[in-house]
Amino acid sequence: MTSSATRVNILDSAFAGVRDIVDGAGGYGGVEATPEWAAEVRRLADLRGATLLAHNYQLPAIQDVADHVGDSLALSRMAAEVSEDTIVFCGVHFMAETAKILSPQKTILIPDQRAGCSLADSITADQLREWKADFPDAVVVSYVNTTAEIKALTDICCTSSNAVEVVQSIDPSRDILFLPDQFLGAHVKRVTRRENLHIWAGECHVHAGINGDELAEKSRTHPDAELYVHPECGCATSALYLAGEGFVPAEKVKILSTGGMLDAARTTASKQVLVATEIGMLHQLRMAAPDVEFLAVNDRASCGYMKMITPAALLRCLVEGRDEVHVDLETANIASKSVQRMIEIGTPGGGE
Repeated sequence: MTSSATRVNILDSAFAGVRDIVDGAGGYGGVEATPEWAAEVRRLADLRGATLLAHNYQLPAIQDVADHVGDSLALSRMAAEVSEDTIVFCGVHFMAETAKILSPQKTILIPDQRAGCSLADSITADQLREWKADFPDAVVVSYVNTTAEIKALTDICCTSSNAVEVVQSIDPSRDILFLPDQFLGAHVKRVTRRENLHIWAGECHVHAGINGDELAEKSRTHPDAELYVHPECGCATSALYLAGEGFVPAEKVKILSTGGMLDAARTTASKQVLVATEIGMLHQLRMAAPDVEFLAVNDRASCGYMKMITPAALLRCLVEGRDEVHVDLETANIASKSVQRMIEIGTPGGGE
């Protein structure tokens, strides 16, 4: 931690580690994820009457101390269902916003409001308005990995697990503006063969960085392994090419959301699985199928924003009741309609 780091204000906690929390350039630090830390986090959560939600890409220690772990949309729906009025969302900012949209009466906290998302930031509300003006009769389909403002300009949301079904539910004669992820959009267009699907050129920098060469090399050195590939990945097309050319048996290539990966892990007969997504997902996969060896296609595929939710950040959040996430009520009301339209299709899936 740099010498310029400043200590956060200390409120009521007997845990000595609270006094070691520092706020530096990379976020909150100074606290290790010890059993004592976990016990204090649980004690403070109980005192606040809070439910702790952790995304699949969080640090293993954050996942282990949470009440619920999952995809962003599944967690946001969980936030609306639990009895607690305070939700601590261990994820990135748009996820906490989605929880607020679905639970406007609840207090939603994020351990560090600076935890953003390169994918959500790849389109602004003004850019979407301009795009809509070019296609005034188009249906706007937005991935849930978007801000509240974008959701409020959206006709229907989708997840990575139901994007194909959402697009198929729309009149074939209507143009569709699909945003913001170009790789998920390409996957949907490939499956639906829909030529009037227009795709925004956004990407998650972590998933985009998992490339086809890495996938091919890992497949070559692990010929019996299954492939779990997230559709946001830049290597999804390469995975299908490997299957189509016979380099990998087609039945071993699975394009899956993170929730779909967990479902597949619980039933796989393979002893090895190559995983193309953010490496935090490996923790949940290994718990779901402890006898299977899960290997990252790219072991550097770690989201720095997700990892801003540190043990120190979570402890500070529970001590100080910060950072609270706010969404304008009118925006939340409009945005909730695009999420609800997706749910009404029948298979809302998870978030990613």
